[in-house]
Amino acid sequence: MDDFIVARVVHVIAVLLWIGGVAFVTLALMPVIRADQAPAARIKAFHMIERRFSAQAKFWVLLAGTSGFWMVWRYDMWSRFAEPRLWWMHAMVGLWLIFMAMLFVLEPLVLHRAMAAPDPEARNFSRMERVHRALLVLALITLFGAVAGSHGMA
Repeated sequence: MDDFIVARVVHVIAVLLWIGGVAFVTLALMPVIRADQAPAARIKAFHMIERRFSAQAKFWVLLAGTSGFWMVWRYDMWSRFAEPRLWWMHAMVGLWLIFMAMLFVLEPLVLHRAMAAPDPEARNFSRMERVHRALLVLALITLFGAVAGSHGMA
């Protein structure tokens, strides 16, 4: 089997589970926590569940980046980044960089500490919901561009 096919399959599965996880957290988990938890308890409830998902999210993001880089490197597709009609190539890398920064730098070094402070009004949870919604919208725009663009839509 061609290594490009394997890399593309791995890439699609990794993106599916990564962005699917973001969608689940944003559209299902956070609304349930908002509805079922007192404002002061929302962050704690979120972190209890998110802890189990965090390692998976990191794995899928790393795998998506590795497989994407492999395809670009192995098949010398660097010139695609110079073509404006292939804007989704930049969007994929940009989205990946945002999630890498969030998962591996900001979350462990800054966000967990900031979110640990008492928050009786649930402002941190509300901010976190807004960030998740914005990231999901960016991800969906990126996915639209990548799927449409890789199938000939300019």
